[in-house]
Amino acid sequence: MADFLFEIGLEEVPARMIAGAQAELARRVSALLERERLVGAGTSAKSFSTPRRLAVLVSNVAERQEDAAEELMGPPVKVAFKDGAATAAAIAFAKKAGVAVEALRTVTTPKGDYIAATLLKAGRSAAEVVAEELPKELAAIYWSKNMYWRAGKPERFVRPVRWMVALLGSEVVPVAFGGKAAGKVTYGHRVLFGDAAIALEAPVKYEEALLTAYVIADVEARRQKIRKALDRVTRTKEGARWREDHELVDTLTHLTEWASDRSVILGGFEPEYLALPEEVLVTVMRDHQKYLAVEEKTGKLAPHFLAVLNTEAEDKGLAVIRHGNERVLRARFNDARFFWEFDQRVPLKERTKLLENVTFQKELGSYAAKATRVRGLALGLAELVTARGGRVDAAALDEAATLAKTDLTTELVKEFTELQGVVGGLYARAQGVSAAASDAIYDQYLPESMEDSVPRTVEGSLLSIADKADTIAGMFGLGIEPTGSKDPFALRRAANGIVKILAESSLPLTLSEVAGRATENEAVETRVRAFLIERLEFYLRESRGQAYDVVKAVLAAGSDDVRDAVARAEAVTAVRSSADFEAVSAAFKRIKNILAQAKGELGMGAVADGLAADHPAQAALKLEASRVGEKVEHLRASHQYVAALESVATLRPQVDAFFEQVMVMDPDEKVRRSRLALLASIVKSFSGIADFSEIVTAG
Repeated sequence: MADFLFEIGLEEVPARMIAGAQAELARRVSALLERERLVGAGTSAKSFSTPRRLAVLVSNVAERQEDAAEELMGPPVKVAFKDGAATAAAIAFAKKAGVAVEALRTVTTPKGDYIAATLLKAGRSAAEVVAEELPKELAAIYWSKNMYWRAGKPERFVRPVRWMVALLGSEVVPVAFGGKAAGKVTYGHRVLFGDAAIALEAPVKYEEALLTAYVIADVEARRQKIRKALDRVTRTKEGARWREDHELVDTLTHLTEWASDRSVILGGFEPEYLALPEEVLVTVMRDHQKYLAVEEKTGKLAPHFLAVLNTEAEDKGLAVIRHGNERVLRARFNDARFFWEFDQRVPLKERTKLLENVTFQKELGSYAAKATRVRGLALGLAELVTARGGRVDAAALDEAATLAKTDLTTELVKEFTELQGVVGGLYARAQGVSAAASDAIYDQYLPESMEDSVPRTVEGSLLSIADKADTIAGMFGLGIEPTGSKDPFALRRAANGIVKILAESSLPLTLSEVAGRATENEAVETRVRAFLIERLEFYLRESRGQAYDVVKAVLAAGSDDVRDAVARAEAVTAVRSSADFEAVSAAFKRIKNILAQAKGELGMGAVADGLAADHPAQAALKLEASRVGEKVEHLRASHQYVAALESVATLRPQVDAFFEQVMVMDPDEKVRRSRLALLASIVKSFSGIADFSEIVTAG
């Protein structure tokens, strides 16, 4: 056994692509070694990445495959032999298997007798297997964008390959990809270490060797080093703290190879810029300069920022770098201040006509047309909410929907597109628009991800749903739907947002109502509703952490009311570990199988009640199912789902006795139909919360 190390060195890879590629490389290498019988099942691999490299280290890799016996199936015996003599079919099969005709065996299968041969497959060396298979795995790694870099050569990759390391123990594995052959030489930090080659003695020396060359290959170690450096540098300014931003720290981690106190600078800017909205200042620092904001103890923004460098310098050098970063930020702030003041000359209410010149989608028209559709949809949904006792400020919603997209015509949004919606809300507030309308405009794009919060107000939630639903309905109407990994109009994200709002707000709306109000075509409505249900399934699994069988069981019982589906899923999860509930779930699976097989008999008319032939166990189940059914229906109506499911589980003794003592498919037609009808009524009565037959049970 030996350790296996593979590293591919590249030109700098965009930070957003690194984490996924690192995980995929580790997964592919592990799967390759397991598939080729070079490691045991479930072997873990440690992966590494920096902007210039992806690497994976796997322990206990066999240096050679074990020989394996493989059974090959041939033609039927009656084709392979005629009157005891081998036919051409048998001879050809024996030649293919590499054995004599006399070595062929007869194997009996459900389809009849076939000839077979045992092929002894000699194991190959790990180096030979990896050299042959690993380039295929590299070529299959998914990149959102990749490139050709060698004229006339077929390979494509995210960036040009500059070097590769492939070591099994101390021996080089001859992997070739992208015009480069693997060796045992890697490279350190481009600036701090230069172009000197680093010869690796063994895979386990990889991290240590790179540390001496100013590269922290372990991503988590580099992240923690950056965070500690941020803490220490910020403490030099009394009362200051850096504003937590996990996403930006992740980005900075993937932009750097090295981190130390001398890799972080604390810069400042003139306090006068604090007169600009905080959202504008933070966006300029975060999204355009990759700077972390600094705040006072009160949480108020301070006139400072933190920059993380992919290098380090002495005090004099840091001062020069700090000055340069401050000068760049000052220029960006000046631009933002100019745009903020310039845009205010034309109020949002006067910008609605300008939306006619801003295209939403060439076949769906301008943003002015979209604003009109969204306004009608939002007000229509508001009527449903009001009719069910909800409170909506219709005037504020109307105004918000009318002005929602006008900030797309402002210079500030043209320069800082990340602020669309936010700028509209800020301008609306500054121009005297009501707080309810301003907040709705500000929140209209929320949630942009499953980690985002939903809009703060009912009006904001309705505007967000209407905007997203209009986009989905319009694109589906044009036949533009997400396929595989392609979703150019981010329709999945829009649908995720609708589901999240309905799940985490108090809006009494269903998916059918949203789909129905957003579309005018029945076929499109059906597809949109199915799409929203698919995203509800995703939400329950990924955001709520529900097991796939629980999600399937719950949605089979109803998927229109999102908040109700969430509550039912949580209730099923809460009781599924109960032995009684598991037994009842298994019984429901059995019941549904029986009913499926007897489907033709269930529609043959009414069944006489209380037949004399009723078995005592059948009568007991019928009585208890009726009693529990009434209780469950009462609990279900008041959304007490845990209590309702616990009541369903109390049927276990009667259900067990029924299946132990009663033959459902009795030869007597009346008796058989009576028992089938009882089982059908039980399924109907108790499947309102979840389809219990979908729950995976032991065995």
